[in-house]
Amino acid sequence: MIRLSNITAAFLLVAFAPLASAETIAYTGATVHTMGPDGKIENATIVIRDGRFEAVGSGLTPPADARVIDVDGRIITPGLFSAMGRLGLTEVSAVPATVDYYQSGTRFSASFDIADAYNHRSSLVAVNRTGGVTRALTAPAPSDSAAHMPKQVFSGLAAIVQLGERPEFIANRAIAMVVNLGGTGSAEASGSRAAALLAMRAGLDDSIDYRRNKDAVERGQRREYSLSIEDLEALQPVIAGQTPLLVAVHRESDIETIVRIADDYGLRLIIYGGAEAWMVAELLATKNVAVILDPKLNLPTSFDALNARLESPAILAEAGVEISFAGDRRSETHAARNIAQSAGNAVANGLPWIEALEAITISPARMYGVDDQYGSIEPGKEADLIVWSGDPLELTSNPDDVMIRGEQVSLVNRQTLLLERYMQTDSDKPPAFRK
Repeated sequence: MIRLSNITAAFLLVAFAPLASAETIAYTGATVHTMGPDGKIENATIVIRDGRFEAVGSGLTPPADARVIDVDGRIITPGLFSAMGRLGLTEVSAVPATVDYYQSGTRFSASFDIADAYNHRSSLVAVNRTGGVTRALTAPAPSDSAAHMPKQVFSGLAAIVQLGERPEFIANRAIAMVVNLGGTGSAEASGSRAAALLAMRAGLDDSIDYRRNKDAVERGQRREYSLSIEDLEALQPVIAGQTPLLVAVHRESDIETIVRIADDYGLRLIIYGGAEAWMVAELLATKNVAVILDPKLNLPTSFDALNARLESPAILAEAGVEISFAGDRRSETHAARNIAQSAGNAVANGLPWIEALEAITISPARMYGVDDQYGSIEPGKEADLIVWSGDPLELTSNPDDVMIRGEQVSLVNRQTLLLERYMQTDSDKPPAFRK
């Protein structure tokens, strides 16, 4: 008979337990970085009730009905927010059946909503949750297929997901419209940056015309559009300035161009990639354009990123640009939890510590307009938090406790189970794994 270890048993209990009502929990003796107006609070108590923060402060008495957890001076922060990735949309990139973040048809582009494909049981969800990621933007991308497959400049709609173990995994649907410009965009639009921009402008112009002449369109009395009706409907919140364009671009000149176009159309704009964004930091600050970048990028990975440098986050933040972090496409999903390490790298290259912590908690929430819901430890917000073993931005620190929407979540995942299996003695292993 195979014996279940304590950690395996705990995993099974969490995975298959019936839905439970949220309990009242009080963390005491904490050093809390609220990332809100209260800043840092020493010897703090945090009270969580019905999945939300009820109170936070020094000298608070836990409610009589609360389960009290004394953290003995350890640091508590909000949960980490991965600002860009494909979490829940891919498992093994070489297995097409597990990849859902792109589509190669011609009928849909802007209306391609990846939320319907999100897999909350992906093994990568538990792996990244163990590293402290409680919220993540999961986004569509251009096709990785052969060059002859049709592609689009508009990749589709991104969503924010919560990495907890209870339903309602899609926290915010259609939260951003993903567009690919620069070198990637030119590949999507017959080989020219100008063609990619023209395709984007045509889509925006058609959306405006559709909004103004919807009745005529329904009667068949309007010209043919460059996009489908579904795509034009999906772009309505974008041209209204409600949903931001999340634009993948690196080169300084491309960034300047998309900022100008956003001005022309009155669009909200977020830059993703931004290797050369530091060169136009003042412009981005003036125009209130946020940037999601990789703080570890210091080599010219392409001609679009010739001026990449490690000091980029510090330069952008000093200018007043809202920043957040993501890795390259190979790491932003499978290792989204490494954003804490990225923040630490940014600190080593001039970014103030507290601003680095902001970049992986409250800043992405502000970028996507959901900072009234989570991203900081404030009464009324959904209770996402991490109890750290040490400095959150130190490579050797780990989450000791992760809470999502007021519930402590399991820190067991496929990797910890494999570690446990192969750390066993021969007598403890199943027969197939004995020498």
